[in-house]
Amino acid sequence: MDFYFSALILGLCLSLMALGIFISMKIFRIPDITTDGSYTLGAVVAALCLTKGLPVAATIPIVLLAGAIAGAVTGLVHTRLRIDALLSGILVMTALYSVNLSLLGRSNVPLLNVAHVFNLVQGGITAELVVSLVFSAVALFLIGYVLKTDFGIAMRATGNSTTMSRAAGVHVDRMKIIGLAIANALTALSGFLVCQYQSFTDINMGIGIVIIGLGSVLIGDAVIAWFRISNLWLQLMLVVAGSIIFQMVLAFVLSIGVDPNLLKLATAVFVLLIVALPVIKRRAA
Repeated sequence: MDFYFSALILGLCLSLMALGIFISMKIFRIPDITTDGSYTLGAVVAALCLTKGLPVAATIPIVLLAGAIAGAVTGLVHTRLRIDALLSGILVMTALYSVNLSLLGRSNVPLLNVAHVFNLVQGGITAELVVSLVFSAVALFLIGYVLKTDFGIAMRATGNSTTMSRAAGVHVDRMKIIGLAIANALTALSGFLVCQYQSFTDINMGIGIVIIGLGSVLIGDAVIAWFRISNLWLQLMLVVAGSIIFQMVLAFVLSIGVDPNLLKLATAVFVLLIVALPVIKRRAA
């Protein structure tokens, strides 16, 4: 049972990244590969701050700022230099690998003997679940609130139609930059949580992480499409639920004895099934 509790906690921690990908892919229609780099950046900044004795409360805004800068750089490259959004994300992600390695100084930093968010409260795995749930719930509430404001409506309008938004007086490029900054700030905060939960930061922990976030969003999106859900709050909740379901599926795959070396393959197959299911359903009909 603890195995699935751990998957639940990890799913909640990664739900922040899923919310970030929801913003970049579902609102702005931008396939942002910066995620791989900003996720690791959040973990690296967390490791540096916590090992130097900085309290968790002071570390969080630094992590958010670092992730936001990474996303803003991608946005600037895309909007100012008119480089394709996918390529912009790849370029920034590639650069972030060197940045992360330079900041960390080595490939791996343990966090066993430092005060972090999961050992500040007593109660074992139950306390860890509460901490991860609080972070996920606060992030969901704030993103939902922002997207309901006039500013958030302008962001959503930008993703739906840049031409109409520009005609309505919305600064489209600025909206994209801010949106990518918010998305990557959430992703960095996800890396901040996961590195503390697993008690180490590794320079390669972000490789391929975007597919987990994408799979989580696609699970939520499938439910949204099937039931034709238009309520924004429910959509965000389903993205969080998708992140949890994704981790539960991976936990089940491991529990039945699948070689951990094949976990990435299982992840790719699972995401492929999610993407292909609507097509299969249409052809069967």
